[in-house]
Amino acid sequence: MVRLTRIYTRGGDKGQTSLGDGSRVAKHDLRVEAYGTVDEANAALGLVRLHTAQDPEMDALLARLQNDLFDLGADLCTPGDGHEGALRIQKAQVERLEAEIDAANEKLKPLDSFILPGGTAASSHLHLARTVTRRAERLMAALALAEPLNPQALAYANRLSDLLFVLARAMNQQGEGDILWVPGKNR
Repeated sequence: MVRLTRIYTRGGDKGQTSLGDGSRVAKHDLRVEAYGTVDEANAALGLVRLHTAQDPEMDALLARLQNDLFDLGADLCTPGDGHEGALRIQKAQVERLEAEIDAANEKLKPLDSFILPGGTAASSHLHLARTVTRRAERLMAALALAEPLNPQALAYANRLSDLLFVLARAMNQQGEGDILWVPGKNR
């Protein structure tokens, strides 16, 4: 486990940072970009939770997703097989997301248009978290072309963005409050 006794180390003052295996890389390294974007998605979920305190079930789900995002960041910050005991996203975590997507989606009316991000505050923040998660996924896909990456990590990011989309609809009165795209409306 992590124990922080000092917040600053001065180790990054020259534009480098340490990975989970102790190696040093530039702060703009693709791996750092990927796990930094996962951290950004986690912060966006924190904003969602400001609007879900009245819904204990949704808030608990989001809290679990936030914890999983720290697991995903830990997975990404340790290259290759890493050191023994490196934290890795597991297939069961991906399967759990799939089950949650299916359960939430069955309560929603089918879509006949694309949705504009908006509606309730919780839905709007979920859409923001979804788009940040998609950016993390794109960075992870690029990283996977350059060096070994846990395939379950990439699958997790893909499913998470799908779940966030479905949850955004759920937070818009089960899709009744969705804002639909009207192609060419303002021509």
